[in-house]
Order: sequence, then structure tokens, then C-alpha cells
Amino acid sequence: MGRPDQKEKMMASLPDFRLETHFAKWEFTARYHLTASDAESMSLPDLLAMASDEDRAGFEEMWLGYTETWGAPDLRSAIANTYKTQTMDHVVCFAGASEGIFAANSVLLEADSHAIVVTPNYQSHETLPQSICSATGVPLDPNDGWSLDIDRVKHAIRPNTRLLTINFPHNPTGAILPHDRYLALIDLCRHHGIWILHDEIFHGLGPSDAEHLPFVADEYERGLSLGVMSKSYGLPGLRVGWIACQDRTVLSKMERLKHYLSICNSGPSERLALIALKNREAILRRNCGIVDENLPKWDAFFARHPDLFEWQRPDGSCMAFPRYLGSEGVEEFARSLVEEAGVLLLPSTIYSSSLTDTPKDRFRLGFGRRGLDQGLAALDAHLR
Repeated sequence: MGRPDQKEKMMASLPDFRLETHFAKWEFTARYHLTASDAESMSLPDLLAMASDEDRAGFEEMWLGYTETWGAPDLRSAIANTYKTQTMDHVVCFAGASEGIFAANSVLLEADSHAIVVTPNYQSHETLPQSICSATGVPLDPNDGWSLDIDRVKHAIRPNTRLLTINFPHNPTGAILPHDRYLALIDLCRHHGIWILHDEIFHGLGPSDAEHLPFVADEYERGLSLGVMSKSYGLPGLRVGWIACQDRTVLSKMERLKHYLSICNSGPSERLALIALKNREAILRRNCGIVDENLPKWDAFFARHPDLFEWQRPDGSCMAFPRYLGSEGVEEFARSLVEEAGVLLLPSTIYSSSLTDTPKDRFRLGFGRRGLDQGLAALDAHLR
């Protein structure tokens, strides 16, 4: 056998994915999943009921062969229509968002590169660049609404800095960067020729009055907008993600890397994703309505337990990152909660970073799904 390629070397150096390992143990066994990061899913019949006759036939009568590696042209056009200035030629599809994260880091970074990531964050945004090159973390400030200090990013830049990865609405805090800081960050990266990978998979989801940032692919010639059907649309079973970018050369490199990964997306999933995107406004309105219904319930819960929790409402998404004040610590709290009451939360240690200090007394909760009342009742009973 020949020498392992870069992908194999990278995979061999990656640590255990803490969040996914935790979910592998508890996601489908815990009775009350109160930490989900996706909106309420819908059934196949419910989604098909939204389809035009033509699109329903396109799904029901489709040919089950390979699809285009780039993604079906009509799907890429529908994705491009969610942006201000993109066309289908500026979109490449992936099997979920994780494949897109892998492809972007693999294409943009080399061994002598340097990357900057915000912390805390979804683990692969940190461990993937670290498996390729050196990386610096810039922590979000909980005392400033989990915002990002642009001067700290500026001081982290090196001559070989190639990529900055951000995520707003942020996982796990739900924070949205103020618009002026966002534009200042883009100007800073433009000055230094740094690519921005913006994980925008929660764009459009949150309280109905949330003000979301413009897509980075529309704002910046070196911006990569990561999207997926999983979170804001509540359709993770489709496994359809994408990256939009103005630079066709970078997209072509990611498409060629995809030949070593999924090769192409699932044809049925592409047809269903197209139907969902054509009904985008209705689906987002439904999902944001669930958030509007659930957030006051969490407000009331934390008002009942001020001695145990410190609560800060998020700006967007369907997640928040409250502080646990109990003496036993958040790890023991989360463990006893799931084992004794069947209520699943994510302790902040899941989001620990090797690049910066991260909170050790918080937990991620979710409020994008229906059925919250039963889980809150079980949580209240456990605390009593």
C-alpha cells in the first residue's frame, strides 16, 4: 500500500469528538432532549404536502442514480436565491455541514499556514485546522454579550494567517455579532487577505425579532458561507449542506476533494431539500414561532431557580448557554440529570478548547423543538 494521503493523516490526528460521542450515548435513549441545536423536524408527508405538483413528481418519479458532485443545478439555484448576489456557480453542495467544514479547511490550509478560530465553538472548527497547521483561539466575551473583540483578532494575525472561522448565531451561546463589528472584522481580513469561513447554519432561526447578519459570501470576496438543511430548517435527516463563495477556483478545489469523500449527495435528499428551500419563508416562520413559544418557558423556569442558574437570553438560534451555580459543578449536575431524570443537557466541558480557557460552569440548552413542557416538568421535579 502507498503512503497515507493528507486526509488519512488528518483523520489519524483528530481527537475524539466530544459532543458527538456524548450524543451517541444519550441522544436516542434520554427521555427528554433539552439540548438540541436543530429546529423541530417534520415528516416526509408534511414536507411533500408543501411541494408543487411538479416538485412532488420530481421526488416520486426520480431516477436513483448518481447525482452531480457539485449538487443538482436546480438545488444550487434555489440555494443561491437565499443570498443577495450569488448564483448557482457560486455554490457547491456537501453531505451535511461537517463535510463542508472538512473540505474548506483542507483546501485553504497548508502545513505552514496559520488559522484563527473563535472559542468556544463546534469542535471541528478548532480541531480540523489544528490537524493541518498552527492555530490561535480568540475567546468570545461573556461579559460583553458573548461578542468578539476585533482588536484581539487583529493581535492574533500573523504573516501566514490564512483563515478565520466564525459562527454567528453562535453555537452554543446563540449570540449574534453586532453589525458594525462584523463589518470591521471583514475589513480587517480584507486588509490581510484572510479567508473567512462563516458557519451560518443557524441563520434565520431564533426569536422572530432577531436581526441576523448579512451572509459573508455576499459581503466579502474571500468569504465562505456554510449552510445546511439541518438546523434552521429542522431537516437534519436530509444530510444536505453547502458552501457559497464568490471564488470559483476555491469551490472547484473543494468539489474535487469531495471526490474522495461523499462523491455526491443523495438524490432523494436533493429533491426534498429543493422543496424545503422553495418553502423557506414558511418553514422558518414555523420554526421561529416555536422558539417564540418556548423562550418564555425557559424565562419562567430560571425565574423559579435564581439560586441555581444565571440566565441570559440569546440573540438568535435555538440555543443558550446559562451558568450553573450549584456546588457540585455542571458535570455532576448534567450526569445526575440524565441518569436519574432522563433529561439531556450538554455541560460546557463538551466545548473545552486547547487554545483558550472556556467556561466550565455552563451548559447548552435548546428550545427549537415542541414538547418542552414535559422536559421542563422533569427538570423541575429533579431539582426539587
